[in-house]
Amino acid sequence: MKIEKIVLRKMKMTFKTPFQVSFATMREKHFIAAEIHTKDHIGYGDCSAFDHPYYNEETTTTAWHILQDFLIPLLFSKDEISHPEELYSLFSHIRRNKMAKSALDCAVWDLYAKERNIPLSKALGGTRSKIETGVSIGIQNSPDDLLRVVEKYMEEGYRRVKIKIKPGKDIKYLEAIRKRFGDIMLMADANSAYTLKDIELFKEMDPLNLIMIEQPLAHDDIVDHAKLQAVLKTRICLDESIHSVEDARKAIELGSTKTINIKVARVGGLTAAKKIHDLCQAHDIPVWCGGMLDTGIARAHNVAIASLPNYRFPGDIPASNRYWNQDVISPEVTIDEKAMVAVPEKAGIGFEPIPELMERFTYEKKQILR
Repeated sequence: MKIEKIVLRKMKMTFKTPFQVSFATMREKHFIAAEIHTKDHIGYGDCSAFDHPYYNEETTTTAWHILQDFLIPLLFSKDEISHPEELYSLFSHIRRNKMAKSALDCAVWDLYAKERNIPLSKALGGTRSKIETGVSIGIQNSPDDLLRVVEKYMEEGYRRVKIKIKPGKDIKYLEAIRKRFGDIMLMADANSAYTLKDIELFKEMDPLNLIMIEQPLAHDDIVDHAKLQAVLKTRICLDESIHSVEDARKAIELGSTKTINIKVARVGGLTAAKKIHDLCQAHDIPVWCGGMLDTGIARAHNVAIASLPNYRFPGDIPASNRYWNQDVISPEVTIDEKAMVAVPEKAGIGFEPIPELMERFTYEKKQILR
């Protein structure tokens, strides 16, 4: 693959409804779209960093700088790219900045699959033609409000429900769902809102038979999570703590987790995501695909990676209409009556960005020639 130019876009889209997590309420999504051009194809990637550093240290502003001033010059330093995995070592001496790296990594994977005229899922080693997906629900004002939202999504076909929790809006909300909807696949995501002082609260959640509790403790911790997992029957899932295959290895060895949420953007792209998947598979640790309130380009990459065999829980890859009145890709991602998403059979990501919508949502654009 000989890259001729790269186009970066700062984009902004408004959510259908505000989305509340333990640290913020989000009304719009800022992101960076990357288009990598060769003579015959365009590969698409997405930097999912938010406009604030609340999830991790990256923002759209910092990622824009890292992409232009460091990562793209490194990519242009190679005359040709034979395989997307080359970027993993090429970018290795740039510390962190995983979401910026992910935008280019994913775009090169898309190019690689298009040049070989195969679906991205097959290029990655995927084995599924459909993947099961779930829905993530932000913090609601009351248990009754939450029940109404859960009912709406269950009527749409979703069978796995994840709710965001924080102190004061946790166990009563979970109990209300269990009482109303019975034995549905239910999980809680704390986004690091608790400490080991809350052990007794988490023990009270054990009888609720949650499929997992996601990132209950500090965003950069694996030690305290091991202490918590040792006294819980419910599996702990790590999200924010895992940025690399080495993080995953250490967490598994310490007993900090029984499952890992692999977010492509958080770990630096599809190559890193596949490495973590393979490590977890070797240790019989199931994984699943998390999301970043994604637009269509990132969602397409998530669909592809979630087709790998060790993705054993429904992912946060809902239909496009979960967050957007109109997504930027065609066709939009949809679910069937069993909340399954079809894995595209077309070459590359299998979806086409819509030029007029890409332009409409772009507020800054930069073309970088080799």
